[in-house]
Amino acid sequence: MLTRRQLIKAGAATGLIAAAAPAGVALAGTTAPAGAESLFAVPLRIPKVLRPSGRSQGRGGERGGYDVYRLTTREVEKTVIPGTTTKMRTFNGELMPVIRATRGRPVVIEQVNALDVPFSMHLHGGHVPASSDGHPNNQVSPGGNRVFYYPNTQRASTMWMHDHSHEAHAENIYRGLAASYILTDDFEERLPLPKGQYDVPLHLRDAQFAEDGTLVYDPEGFMKRPTILVNGAPRPFFEVAARKYRFRLANTSNERAFLLQLGEGDEMTHIGSDGGLLPAPVSARVLEIWPAERQEIVIDFSRYPVGSKIVLRNLIGFAGEPAEVMRFDVVRRAADPSRVPDTLRAVPDIGTPTVERKFVMNFDPATGHHLINGLHFDINRVDLRPKVGVTELWTVENTDVRFGIPHSMHTHLEHFQVVERDGAAPGPGEAGLKDTVTVMPGKTVKFKIKFTDYTGLFMFHCHLMGHLNMGMMGQMAVEN
Repeated sequence: MLTRRQLIKAGAATGLIAAAAPAGVALAGTTAPAGAESLFAVPLRIPKVLRPSGRSQGRGGERGGYDVYRLTTREVEKTVIPGTTTKMRTFNGELMPVIRATRGRPVVIEQVNALDVPFSMHLHGGHVPASSDGHPNNQVSPGGNRVFYYPNTQRASTMWMHDHSHEAHAENIYRGLAASYILTDDFEERLPLPKGQYDVPLHLRDAQFAEDGTLVYDPEGFMKRPTILVNGAPRPFFEVAARKYRFRLANTSNERAFLLQLGEGDEMTHIGSDGGLLPAPVSARVLEIWPAERQEIVIDFSRYPVGSKIVLRNLIGFAGEPAEVMRFDVVRRAADPSRVPDTLRAVPDIGTPTVERKFVMNFDPATGHHLINGLHFDINRVDLRPKVGVTELWTVENTDVRFGIPHSMHTHLEHFQVVERDGAAPGPGEAGLKDTVTVMPGKTVKFKIKFTDYTGLFMFHCHLMGHLNMGMMGQMAVEN
């Protein structure tokens, strides 16, 4: 018989499995009085856009050069909960900073590790050489440094940066080490979507704080993280103009899923996911976003009178927590030349699969490990050897029906195209390119993937960090 401790480690005690409920069903009932006084007490932090420490124009001018950044991972004191300070792990002392890059112009990063634990920087969603992918073999020891090269040859998308060291990754992410990496290109820049100050990254995550502001990390305590942070601020308010905004949502939680509802079910326009823009916009009354996923939406605040306050809620929080995530306060009018086109970006044809693979994900109560195809992660074992230029069909099956545990699949190096969920075509919100897909208990997802350009060792794994910590990861050697 499983103990309560094993169930919690497995992620089986309600909560996360709630996303299997019908859209719009609120499983986190009412606002808890204990958290009510802190709702919307602080403004949203607008993430700092980092500036290159050096630039090379190259022979080709702007497009022939590259940008150089120096990122130091270090722990600093930050005010997160009003009236207290919290030690947070950061890039350059900033919470959730942003690198904005342009397709065709590479980025070179010197990463310096001033932490007392190892760190291996992974550009999640990045199409990069194996030496710059953040493999645990390449983790940077305390006091060390490493250079990363990001070619930026892929299509525009919202990515994020986080740790992929061998053992410290979950805690490093939980303690704040995350950053946005926004890649744009000419195609996207020509679209009349909201831009500039009206294009806003939103990092969503959960946390547990002690009364003195200390961030509490319990790897088994995913149900005890009642404080929702948006860009590092607890359930903030954001003053907006009565016009359209583009929001780039990233779920940087270790384990928490969100099912977001605006107001009383007001329309959000879903325009993008992990791999960039969808083929066409999708009207959404709720929006699901699992750990490591990115979802992009446009909200038109011109439909609300100035003075309106619209709350964004999570419909699948844990019992007793506030459902509120943040509040939008409409404070002024503004001109709005932006619009959402009827078509956005077609999915590239990656060919017909000639190789098929199956991945069975499950929790083993005998060992307390999460497994892929019956195997616990072994850094000395290669699990598969894809070939460059070959399109594959991956079937991901979650067999954890007994315990009701969700799992996800994240592939390094390449985005993929979801082609089937339980025998049916995916919904329009999954019609674009993805790099992380969640599979509910007893369910199956199929996707096409094609490896290109780079050979070497890359990872694939569940992105619920507790599952990853307990072995749900493999590695592939991509070969010519």
